[in-house]
Amino acid sequence: MGSRSGKIDYSLLLDGLMAEREQGITIDVAYRYFTTDNRSFIVADTPGHEEYTRNMAVGASFADLAVILLDASQGVLVQTRRHARICRLMGIKYFVFAVNKMDLVDYSEERFNEINEQISVLAKELSLENVQIIPLSATEGDNVTKKSDNIRWYDGPPLLEYLETVDINSDDNEKGFYMPVQRVCRPDHTFRGFQGQIELGTISVGDEIVTLPSNERAAVKGILMTDKNVQTAYKGQPVTISLDKEVDVSRGCVLVKGADISVYKRIRASVLWMDDEELVIGKDYLVKLGTKTIPGILAGIEYAVDVNTGEHIKTEKLSKNGIAVCDILLTEAIAADLFTSHKTLGELILIDRVTNMTSACGVVESLSEKGGSSSDKASFKYGELSARGDIFEEFYYDTSSLNVLKYQPVKETYTVGDEIPTSGESYKYPDSFDIIVLRDGVSVKVRSRKITEIIPTTEYAYGGVPVVNGRGFGVNVSSDSDVKQFLKEYSETDEKTQSIFFEKWVRFDEYRKVIVKSDKR
Repeated sequence: MGSRSGKIDYSLLLDGLMAEREQGITIDVAYRYFTTDNRSFIVADTPGHEEYTRNMAVGASFADLAVILLDASQGVLVQTRRHARICRLMGIKYFVFAVNKMDLVDYSEERFNEINEQISVLAKELSLENVQIIPLSATEGDNVTKKSDNIRWYDGPPLLEYLETVDINSDDNEKGFYMPVQRVCRPDHTFRGFQGQIELGTISVGDEIVTLPSNERAAVKGILMTDKNVQTAYKGQPVTISLDKEVDVSRGCVLVKGADISVYKRIRASVLWMDDEELVIGKDYLVKLGTKTIPGILAGIEYAVDVNTGEHIKTEKLSKNGIAVCDILLTEAIAADLFTSHKTLGELILIDRVTNMTSACGVVESLSEKGGSSSDKASFKYGELSARGDIFEEFYYDTSSLNVLKYQPVKETYTVGDEIPTSGESYKYPDSFDIIVLRDGVSVKVRSRKITEIIPTTEYAYGGVPVVNGRGFGVNVSSDSDVKQFLKEYSETDEKTQSIFFEKWVRFDEYRKVIVKSDKR
């Protein structure tokens, strides 16, 4: 049976669903395994139809190399461009464009050269590297496993020979060691180990590592692989690492040695939307990056990408199978990096918090609002002192997502002598006031809208003007003794008592309000 009039139909090897066989198309991703004398392979056969783009992306996300089939009689189609773009988005670096059905064009070298030129233009547009173009006929066996007598003008390798010999690790740009923590193992009070798979580099007993996001340093005390102690472990190995001192590490944290990795709160990512419901600015999702799952808000869409042409389109929404560059604001800073620098810390998925379905997958293109230091936006600096300037954040209520969103359009860094904006759409401060940024231990004095002093909070004395905290909320102080008590109680707060502290000392509605916006970017 099949579509070849009694001849063997090889597509049935991979098309396992009855609907696939009846319609003659691939719907789901089918995985098949085979081994040659030189290499073992896992083949993920993915669908080509646009309706099943998300299925195709799932298969591509696990692949090291993509084989994109073209019909020699049709050349580069919209489908070809879409698949190449998504494979590029999923981080595939090696591409084989298999120009199939050469028998239907009488094995024409001229026709192959025309298609070769089309593929070269596409490869340049998408910045594809490591591209191999092979003419073949799958049904007749030409250039599949061995050189074809019908395509003597082609002097390259057949498909299988190329797959057996291509070096997919030749351009690995990742540096250093890092391991996302999957689990903290504490069988009793005498042992605490951090379990995970080493994503890059090697680690040895005695090495010093840095924990992210807590940024603590410790030495490796021991390494367990299953139940055996080892001195050194390598990339790809699952291990349990114990350290020589207690550190603040839990699931989702990252152990780092010699790798340029930091923690960030805002991510700009290229995402493929996979949900039946449209992506809407302002909706909150669970963001899974590495082993960390954290709430985040989709703060804006920079632009959508026409999957077929590559055109950048301004939009506020994104439909299923669409691609867009989006800004995601996380509730706290986490270890992350560009996808091109450290793959595991640069790929993410968005999970719907209600349905628990995967809404999107994507890769990190840029990072901002670095954790552990002052924000790049609207911060105060003077000498060695630095404080985050969240007083300039705008608060909007988005009617489509029913969420309160924060935007911070001011990018300047202010210092002594600078004039600051004391009013915005959602905030208005007096012309003279003081700012106590508790988390950074810095105080800023503003007189007639100009900064007169930036000093450590330990040196601050009440100046007889209104006081706000680093978020721009009023502080209930009217004397120097009030300030000292305020700072003392803050130093004694923890997660359980924090809400009580803010209820006592902070006035949330004095200088701030929430603006209703239905289409604010």
